[in-house]
Amino acid sequence: MTEIPRKAVQRTAKLASLPLGVAGRVVGGWGKRLTGRAADEVNAEVTAKTAEQVFAVLGQLKGGAMKFGQALSVFEAAVPDELAAPYREALTKLQTAAPPMPARTTHRVLAEQLGASWTKRFMEFDDDPAASASIGQVHRAVWHDGRDVAVKVQYPGADEALRADLKQLLRFSRLLQAIMPGTDVRPLLEELRDRYLEELDYRDEAANQRTFAKAFENDDHVLVPRVVASSPKVMVTEWTSGVGLSTIIREGSVEDRDLAGQRLAEFHFSAPSRSGLLHADPHPGNFMLGDDGRLRVIDFGAVARLPDGLPKTLGLMTRLALDGRSADLVELLRTENFIREGMSLHGEDVLGYLAPFVEPLRTESFHFTRRWLQSQAERVGDLRSPDSQTGRSLNLPPQYLLIHRVTLGATGILCQLDAHVNAREIVARWQPGFDD
Repeated sequence: MTEIPRKAVQRTAKLASLPLGVAGRVVGGWGKRLTGRAADEVNAEVTAKTAEQVFAVLGQLKGGAMKFGQALSVFEAAVPDELAAPYREALTKLQTAAPPMPARTTHRVLAEQLGASWTKRFMEFDDDPAASASIGQVHRAVWHDGRDVAVKVQYPGADEALRADLKQLLRFSRLLQAIMPGTDVRPLLEELRDRYLEELDYRDEAANQRTFAKAFENDDHVLVPRVVASSPKVMVTEWTSGVGLSTIIREGSVEDRDLAGQRLAEFHFSAPSRSGLLHADPHPGNFMLGDDGRLRVIDFGAVARLPDGLPKTLGLMTRLALDGRSADLVELLRTENFIREGMSLHGEDVLGYLAPFVEPLRTESFHFTRRWLQSQAERVGDLRSPDSQTGRSLNLPPQYLLIHRVTLGATGILCQLDAHVNAREIVARWQPGFDD
């Protein structure tokens, strides 16, 4: 394979193969049971093969399909273990790996973007990619001045493929609706589409990364690699290394899990105030923990522009919910259009819905676990529960969609890490409105 499959009909057929493949395996499983094989053995085989297909199809398609898989790899922390476990490993692979393109294709893109004499810009260039992701792959190289660098090369056809996928993935709206009840899903998917399309021009990503690198220059807790060169489809940055969060999630020590979680929470809440930007692609493949204890952050293609930092309204809401001030909370929510027009809500019901979400701020240190996140998902997702009914009466204004998604994604990573985090201290320092 030299390029991403571009034609919409071709990519749609591959996406459609996922549910069809699952159905076929289920039917096949019933057949094996009739021949005497144990149900547990058959079910394990079915789920394992389904997980393999998810990785194979989404990984080959790359583009928006792979990005959707990366998003699922974060949200699986909210899904009961018996459902998520078979897919966890396959989805985790999507955070850092996908089938690479041949060296001749990589060279062609480099020549188109950096000029026919592109090889003179490097002292060394490794044709084997160090990492592959949704719309590009990364090669390790040595710049002409001797610096170790990472060279990100966009897959040919990534732009067409991404647009085709994002159109098709609107069909997955029911899944996102289940994850985020009370949210109007279509605007959220449209926001995702806009952010992902921004990633197609690496010059924009380079500008974002330069802003982050300057904001966190010489920081004791976060390292953002400097940009060396950029063009629309190739970007060169200083090389950085560390243990990926996906590895720490899988096999890290308690100390590494807690440190990674603490650094990630600090970065998420402090970046808007320090840089005016919010890193909007939170999945473990974009973060590493270095030997010096600093969090390495990469991939700045998707950002939210927040020149005044995180919205003060969010801090006020959090504080009111934490203090149990139900009447003031409802008044603020109604003023800021978080309550759907014409809806009548009791203050205690709203407080009951929101209070568990601010539980991490009630203690000096909070233990983020999959079980905690699963309990929240079950609580708001059960159509019979009062909290679910309250949630469906609430609204998420468009200007908060991206912040909500990124915060939920970061929280999912903290729960995957099983980390103890001083969340209250971080929020009090960096969230405007919380201590007003």
